[in-house]
Amino acid sequence: MTEQVPQHRGHGHGYLPAMGHDRLLRFYDPFTRLLGVRSLHRTLADQADIAPGHRVLEIGCGTGNLALLVAHRYRGATVVGLDPDPLALARARRKATRDGLPVQWDLGTAGDLPYPDASVDRVLSALMFHHLDEAEKHRALSEIKRVLRPGGRLHLVDFGGNHRGLLARLTRRNPRLQDNAGDRIPARMREAGLTDVGELGRGRLDVTFYRATA
Repeated sequence: MTEQVPQHRGHGHGYLPAMGHDRLLRFYDPFTRLLGVRSLHRTLADQADIAPGHRVLEIGCGTGNLALLVAHRYRGATVVGLDPDPLALARARRKATRDGLPVQWDLGTAGDLPYPDASVDRVLSALMFHHLDEAEKHRALSEIKRVLRPGGRLHLVDFGGNHRGLLARLTRRNPRLQDNAGDRIPARMREAGLTDVGELGRGRLDVTFYRATA
């Protein structure tokens, strides 16, 4: 859940750290557990239908919780986590070493993926997309389409969609969250050339699960 923020203030990076500031990173995992993000990760992994031999890429992996879940569940898959925050990646590596899980951790952004064309079977994105501005969203989806193999899929969960709850109304005051509202995420997926775009369900925190195919 870390991504590039082209015009940043206060944190001294070209990206937004997982908790907004480097010194708060140690609180990230307890905070996300409290919010119930683990449940969202489990649902996203279930929807991705990962098979042995698949190469799975999580973009904006933060401290690696989703990538580690996938690596633990699907031992026959190759799992890669990508994030622009070296401190978050260092924490992810420590957890992978502790748990004996062979995840590849790469430094980079969703808008400039360091992978060959048609080299990935599944791309996962959890609560990261709303961090991107309009131009970076377009670049990220174009890059995702490029690296996915024919028939490969993107599975994304984020704030947005057609929720009408109190949290949805509050989060829409944020321009980047507002940009995810309604059908804007599926529309952007189609604009990037992805097909079979659909909404797979909704979850707590007023999030929506999406799927798209290369």
